This record gives sequence, structure tokens and C-alpha cells, in this order.
Amino acid sequence: MNTAGSTKIADIKIDPNNLYKEEAFTDLTFATIRRLTPVKIDSSPDESREPIFTGMTQLMSPNGPIPVQCLIEGAKTLSEAVDKLPAAIEKTVHAMIAEAREMERQEASKIIVP
Repeated sequence: MNTAGSTKIADIKIDPNNLYKEEAFTDLTFATIRRLTPVKIDSSPDESREPIFTGMTQLMSPNGPIPVQCLIEGAKTLSEAVDKLPAAIEKTVHAMIAEAREMERQEASKIIVP
């Protein structure tokens, strides 16, 4: 089934100038940090670009765990990423809550009372 605007498999292309090697670090308790290290097409490090760090954790809710993923902005090393992870998670959770409230507000405005 092909719908308007859908991507065909033949259209999927990897950008050889935007490749990263992925490594995961975890404390086996609360969080995982991924380091995406820029590489060239021959897999050698691409020193012209900075690594990207992301964080992942789960928050418990009455309905079960909620996965949270975030970009750890400004981290250049794993040590910096570890230090900045709590603030990055908090920022992302606040954004998720704001988005949920906005969705709830939009849904409430659609209700028509006779």
C-alpha cells in the first residue's frame, strides 16, 4: 500500500557524511548514556565533528514505566555527559508534561456541549 508522501524503500539512502559509531554506557540501575562518535565512511574518526551524547531512563508511573530519552547538550566527554544527565532528563520530562497538557487542552477545546 503506497500512500501519498510515503517513502519507498528504494528512496532510503544513508548519508555517508553523517555517520556515527554508537557506544552505550550504563550503570545497570538508572540510566544509559549513548555516545555517538562521528566517523568517516572508512570508519576512521571524523575529528571535524563533535560526539553526540544522549541519555535514556525510565520513570515509574501508576500505569507502568515511562521511557525518557534526551539529548545531553554541551557534553564533550562521557564524564560531562554523566554530570549533565540529570538536568537533561529533568528538562525533557518538563517538556513532555507541557506537551501532554497542551494535547489535553486541545482535546478539551474540541468537546461540544449541547
